[in-house]
Amino acid sequence: MKALNNKDLGILIFRIGIGITFILHGYPKITGGVETWTRVGGAISYLGIDFYPAFWGFMAAISEFGGGILLATGMFFRTAIMFLFTTMFVATFMKYSKDLPFKEYAHSLELAIVLIAFLFIGAGKYKLQLKVKR
Repeated sequence: MKALNNKDLGILIFRIGIGITFILHGYPKITGGVETWTRVGGAISYLGIDFYPAFWGFMAAISEFGGGILLATGMFFRTAIMFLFTTMFVATFMKYSKDLPFKEYAHSLELAIVLIAFLFIGAGKYKLQLKVKR
């Protein structure tokens, strides 16, 4: 039996799967409103930023939801990765700073590592692209 050897198909499957998980995590945060945004945005206070938590929470929600869409489609790939990575870094740092057990921040840390790997791997050849006619 011939082994599958199509790394771009593997990257596509990986991108879509991880992108969908971010979309599903971000959607309730976006639709949760100001109360949810303030709670989520409070995490950034562990980095010494304690102003406008609702703004930072909204940005985290947009990063997860919108970034998940961009990750899955491969559009604006590295920009989306940077926003998603920042969100996962803040989540990991907040949980670590609370001295929670590893299992409490393992998921966000794992996703941060996956996102760093995506920076090096790239989006692969199967992605949506905007074409501008000149």
